[in-house]
Amino acid sequence: MPTRRSVLAAACGAGALLAAPFRPARAEGRPPGAPAEPRPGRTVDLVLDAAERPQALPCFAGKPLPLWTFSADTALPIVRLGLGDRLRTRLVNGLTRPGEHLAIHWHGLRVPIAQDGVPYISQRPVEPGGTCDYDFVPPDTGSFFFHTHCNTVEQLGRGLAGLLIVEGDETEPYDGELVLAVRDWRIGEDGGFLPFLTDTGAGNAGSFGTVRSTNGEAAARFEVPAGADVRIRLYNVDPTRILEVGVEGAEAAVVAIDGHAVVPFPLATWRMGTAMRIDLVLRTPADGASVRLIDWRVAEPWTIATLVARGAPKRRGAFDPAPLRASRVPEPDLRGAETLRFEFASTAAAAAVAATDERFPGIDDLCLSDRTFWSINKTTWPADGHHALPPPLAVLRRGATYVFELSNISKQFHPIHFHGFAWRFLSSDRQELPPHLADTVLLVPREKRRVAFVADAPGDWMFHCHLIEHQETGMMGYVRVV
Repeated sequence: MPTRRSVLAAACGAGALLAAPFRPARAEGRPPGAPAEPRPGRTVDLVLDAAERPQALPCFAGKPLPLWTFSADTALPIVRLGLGDRLRTRLVNGLTRPGEHLAIHWHGLRVPIAQDGVPYISQRPVEPGGTCDYDFVPPDTGSFFFHTHCNTVEQLGRGLAGLLIVEGDETEPYDGELVLAVRDWRIGEDGGFLPFLTDTGAGNAGSFGTVRSTNGEAAARFEVPAGADVRIRLYNVDPTRILEVGVEGAEAAVVAIDGHAVVPFPLATWRMGTAMRIDLVLRTPADGASVRLIDWRVAEPWTIATLVARGAPKRRGAFDPAPLRASRVPEPDLRGAETLRFEFASTAAAAAVAATDERFPGIDDLCLSDRTFWSINKTTWPADGHHALPPPLAVLRRGATYVFELSNISKQFHPIHFHGFAWRFLSSDRQELPPHLADTVLLVPREKRRVAFVADAPGDWMFHCHLIEHQETGMMGYVRVV
């Protein structure tokens, strides 16, 4: 059997663009070890009290801004569970703007459709002054998060998000852990918020923030144990920005993508679209030395975080990161699997709409836009004035395996997110990538990518670009599993 290090050394750097026919996952293999099994768990009670709370984060240079947050204690709550724990959440809509309703989407979690948190699709919206309860047991370990799903461009832009970590995936304990959330803030010269959606941004690569931050800091700095294997849970929770993540000053390996374990492979650089996550393991340097996590996808490389090593070394010998436990996501059976094709394109045409779902009559203007710049299969999410849901993009049979061929025929990047499921990467004609599972895949311009999954959960599941201005100007729909 090969050692972990031989597998790590044999893997190629990720993310290189190629001009070639479909290239399959570059190496066979699944993470070693059986998946973690849920244990009889505790019940974790959580209150998400959404309200406007002016705060001066360190990156705001001392000036408070009217953030919308879920907690008075922190701008970005972190919720930790063990596999098998039940999460029981009460959402309180304390926003005072008339019509500013809410729902919580648990991004990346394979929850039942009634818990998925999409107004007019899986639940009624929670109006100002109202409440809603969510109750589920997360089926997977990993790094996930939660956010709202109507007027997301403003609600996320003002801060309405939180992180959710389900523990129990480590085969060996690491020597430390850091949770890093990267995002921009759109702040004008007057110190107030800029418009969260612009036509120029929505029709192109998005309206970028003017202030960058990690965990609310413009120059994030942390102490870590020296000579140690430290786990980094890295989140891109920005509405717009795509990262090209690298590490300077340490050996690093990717051990999970979107919360799901992979066979560890060395990090050269890794592209992270909005809503994507990676788990890294770093072998930190000697006492006093530092490591930088860097975003290389900008003219002037930006430091995500600086890690300063402290103390006596905890490990000796070659870097050989312990893998995580394999995922519990059902394995697709590709024999006879049906292939469905989806094109992501720019368009100004609005789609015809079908009769509304009788459970949730109508869609209000908060969930719509008066611009439609983007489409899926020449269909746009309803524009302003539509008061019915469109038909599903596809109807799938419960329990069957499907291959989705995702074609980006536009000139922009599109991080495509699928609610309720995790795709297994099969191949791409533009990128060479390792075998992995993901709930959000970053399509580069002119890419065709094939992914597979088992449609094991009934319901209407959202399917959209997670570059939020694209989502809210047409590039969204849903897939029905019956």
